[in-house]
Amino acid sequence: MKTCPFPTVALVAITLGVLLPIGPLLAQSGPDAARAYREANEASLVRDFAELLSYPNRAHTPEIREAALYIRDQMRGVGVETELLEIEGVSPLILGFLKVPGATRTLGIYVHYDGQPVDPSNWTHDPFDPTLYTAAMEAGGTPIDLPADGDEVDPEWRLYARSAGDDKAPISAILPVLRSFQESGVVPTSNLVFMFDGEEEAGSANLDTYMEMASETLDDIDIWLFFDGPAHPSGRPQVTFGVRGSVGMEVTVYGATRNLHSGHYGNWAPDTGNILARLLTSMKDDDGNVLIEGWYETVEPMGAEERDALERMPDWDEELKRELGLVWTEGAPQRLPERLLVPALNVRGITSGNTGSLARNVIPNMAVAALGIRMVKGNTSEQLRTLIVDHIERQGFHVVEEDPDIETRLRYPRIAKVTGGRDGSIAARTSMADPFAQQVLAAANSAADRAFGDGALVVAPGMGGTLPLYLFTEVAGKPAIVVPVANHDNNQHAPDENLRIANLWYAIDLYAALMTMPVTVF
Repeated sequence: MKTCPFPTVALVAITLGVLLPIGPLLAQSGPDAARAYREANEASLVRDFAELLSYPNRAHTPEIREAALYIRDQMRGVGVETELLEIEGVSPLILGFLKVPGATRTLGIYVHYDGQPVDPSNWTHDPFDPTLYTAAMEAGGTPIDLPADGDEVDPEWRLYARSAGDDKAPISAILPVLRSFQESGVVPTSNLVFMFDGEEEAGSANLDTYMEMASETLDDIDIWLFFDGPAHPSGRPQVTFGVRGSVGMEVTVYGATRNLHSGHYGNWAPDTGNILARLLTSMKDDDGNVLIEGWYETVEPMGAEERDALERMPDWDEELKRELGLVWTEGAPQRLPERLLVPALNVRGITSGNTGSLARNVIPNMAVAALGIRMVKGNTSEQLRTLIVDHIERQGFHVVEEDPDIETRLRYPRIAKVTGGRDGSIAARTSMADPFAQQVLAAANSAADRAFGDGALVVAPGMGGTLPLYLFTEVAGKPAIVVPVANHDNNQHAPDENLRIANLWYAIDLYAALMTMPVTVF
C-alpha cells in the first residue's frame, strides 16, 4: 500500500486477504444459490435493508461514520476483509478485498453509501425511520409493519427512506449474495474489490486521494462495475456504458442599488425579474434547443456499437409523457435516450423578490438564476462556461465575477455576475467493444432473462445522471459500466424516496451472476 503524501491523511487500516474457503465447486450455480437463499429469507432481508436505511448518511457529518462502521462490520460478517480509509474531516471510504485463488480477473465494485440532504418536513415519514408500504404511495399503498420471519413478502411493496433508491440498496443485495456463496460453497470467478464512497452526493471531492492511497489494490482491477442508478422507465433492467458530467453556475442581474417601491418607481426603474427572464429565454428556443453558439460542437461521436444500441432501445417516450403529465418534450422528435447524449442547460432555480403571501410591492434590486449544466463526453466545464459568458456578453451585458461597485454600475447599463461553473464532474463513456464489458453484458443479459424473460435487458450508451466514472476511465484508465437496479420512480434525491422490493430481488440475481460470470481468454 502506498503512503499518501498528504500530511492530513490518516490511513486507518487495510488488510488484503482470502475471503472464501476454496473447496470443490458444488453443482449449484451462483445465481441459483443466491435466489434460493433469498427465497428462504425474504422477511429478514427486508428488515436488514430497513436497518441499513436507518443510519443517517449525509456526507461529512459525524453520523456518517456510524453508517460506515455498520457497513464495514456487515461486510466482515460475510467474510470480506474490509476496513476504513479516512481523511480528517471527510467521510470514510470503505474498502474490501476478496481474493479467489487462481482467479485471473479482478472486478471493482463501486457503491456510494451517502445520500442527499433531507428536509423532514417535506416527507410523509421521518426519512431515517424506514416505512414499508403495500404499494407506491401515489398508487394507493398503505403503511404496514416490517415482516416477521415466515411472513410472505409481496415484491410490489415499497420501502420508503432516504437512500432507499440511491444508493443503499446495492449494499443490501451484495451481502446476501456473499452469504449465500458462503453457505453453499459457491466460489466467485473473479477477485472482488469493494469500494463504498461516502461523499458521492457531495461531489466525491476526495475520491482521487483515496484511490491513490489504495492504488496498489486498484491497479489490478480489470473492469469497474458501478452499482447505482435506476432501471429503464419501462421497468426493464438496463446496463449503461456512460454518464453525463455536471456543473452548476449562477447568473445575477442588477437594477437599482436598493429595492424600490413599485408604485413610486414602477415603469421607470429597470425590472430585474424581466431582465433575467429575457436573458434566460435567449439561451434556448421554444423547442428546448440550446441557442448558445458552439454548444453542441465538441460532443464526442459514438462508436458503431453505441449507435446500434441506441437504435435498439425501447421507444418509451409516449408512456413516460403520460406518467409525468407532459404534452411535449424538449428536442422532439428526438427521444429521451438521444437527448441524454447531448449537453443540457437547465434553470435549477430563480429568485427575484417573493411570491404568494410574502409578495411585496417592490422592484427587486437584483435577480438570480441557478443554472444546471449536464455535460457529455467531449465537453469540459470551463469550455461550456466560456460559451455561456460569451453569449451573455453578446446580449449586451458587462460580465463580472463580484458584485459591481457604484462606478461599474454607472458605466454599464446591463451587468451580469457569473459565478461557479468551473469545478464539475466530467462525463465518461466506456466502449461497448471492450472485451471485459462484453463479459459483463453477457452476465447481465443472463440475469435479466432469468428475472424478466428473454430479451428484457436494455443496453444504453449513457444515462443522464452523474457519477465519478471519469476517475476510473480517464484517470485510472479502466473500463467502467453502470449496472442499475432501482425502480425508475424511486423519487431519487426527492422526498419520499423509495425502493420497490422486486428491484432488490433483481439486484441479488444480477450481482450473483456478475460475481460468477465465466472468464473469457482474450
